[in-house]
Amino acid sequence: MALAQRLLENAKAKGEMIARAESCTSGLIAALLTEIPGSSKVFERGFLTYSDEAKIEMLGVRPKTLADHGAVSREVAAEMAEGALLYSHAHMALSVTGIAGPEGGSLDKPVGTVWFGLAGKGLETKTFLKEFGEQSREHIRMAAVSFGLEILKG
Repeated sequence: MALAQRLLENAKAKGEMIARAESCTSGLIAALLTEIPGSSKVFERGFLTYSDEAKIEMLGVRPKTLADHGAVSREVAAEMAEGALLYSHAHMALSVTGIAGPEGGSLDKPVGTVWFGLAGKGLETKTFLKEFGEQSREHIRMAAVSFGLEILKG
């Protein structure tokens, strides 16, 4: 909560708005940010895109990107962040897509694999990979929230 508070204060001081596109965290980042009074001055909007169809329809993720790389990939994380920025009035957008488990992992993408994307107006999109390991679903999701806030804070 303290990290979220600092993030909002920094964005407010800069006059920046934030958007986010969440998949495996299912809106936990948005929920945490909007628990803080005054967050509406900074939190512009959020996209909860759990399915591939939602990623395509709401964020403009290309079906070919999903087919070629899968939903949990650097490429999809980047397109999700860029889509959240494009379809909002935000200055900065964060995306999160991963495998929280306990099922769904593979040898290439085990449970705990989470990709993050960060897009900003006039900036090159960045992606980050975190492998949280085969922890509980709750642990992976909360660790992803914390890491996502760290990325936004810069």
